[in-house]
Amino acid sequence: MEFSSKWHVFWGLLGFIGWSLRYYSFMRVPQIYIPQSRRKNHGGLLRSLLFILALMAWVSVSVALMGPRKPLGFAKNKIEVNDIFFVVDVSRSMLANDFEPNRLEAAKVKIAEFVNLRPKDRIGIIMFSEKAFTLLPLSTDLELISQIISEIRVGFLGQGTNIGDALGLAVGRAAQSLAKNKIIILLTDGVSNVGSMTPLQAAEQAGDQGVKIYSIGIGGRVDAQIPAGRFGRGFVKIPGGSIDLKTLQQIAELTGAKSYIAQDEKALTDVLGEIEKIERSEIETSSKIVYEELYLKFLLAGILGLVFVEILRKIWLREAT
Repeated sequence: MEFSSKWHVFWGLLGFIGWSLRYYSFMRVPQIYIPQSRRKNHGGLLRSLLFILALMAWVSVSVALMGPRKPLGFAKNKIEVNDIFFVVDVSRSMLANDFEPNRLEAAKVKIAEFVNLRPKDRIGIIMFSEKAFTLLPLSTDLELISQIISEIRVGFLGQGTNIGDALGLAVGRAAQSLAKNKIIILLTDGVSNVGSMTPLQAAEQAGDQGVKIYSIGIGGRVDAQIPAGRFGRGFVKIPGGSIDLKTLQQIAELTGAKSYIAQDEKALTDVLGEIEKIERSEIETSSKIVYEELYLKFLLAGILGLVFVEILRKIWLREAT
């Protein structure tokens, strides 16, 4: 048993003090004559007995005021959610300036907008270049998700584009989810050229696990530029149209999803807007403790006890009120 308002015990204490002062103020000569022998032999004992009964009654009232309750367990609630992993390419080509200010920064803005439209969905983020890294496990904390999105960077996962291992990592995490809809949104501008798993092998695993992969190719068909070197002194030209559209389409088809190409910010907005319409699914969560409230039992016991004391006081002691 636990109490929701422990400090309310002082109200019971004040009530008992007030009752005690009133009780002892009646310890005077009775208005109805009682033989001296009876009052001498039995009055003190009866008063003590009634006082003890009243004390027990006030204890019961005080416990009631403290809000006694017994935890029964967690309430089961069903909420509509998807589990969504963003798998984001952070190879150097994502710094291309055919988006404003570049492909990666534009993608981060659109991902954040997407997340804000899905406050009940659980969002995870995996980024990759030569290696894949889980930046955020599934979470519904919008503030945390926004912070993590801002921390997506190019430059510390090696060289190359490892789409296969990145998707494999996302599929493995999504497979542990209880949600009906488990979704991966892949954003890349290149061709997978490293890794222990091919993109299609990862897609086959996703299909077996009931995970959909929506693939988005980012980049225009015209040449673009990326900063040259770590400190961005000068620019290097990269050819347009370097996205492996065939593989992206096969990935999506193997999982029952769709593939897209986004050549500018508006197209990327439209693509994510279409994916945002994905049907939600329900999962069961346990978030709120259910209690059995016990205050009424203690309150009734206390009130009945005090009424009983008053009745006995009038019958046994014949004291005037």
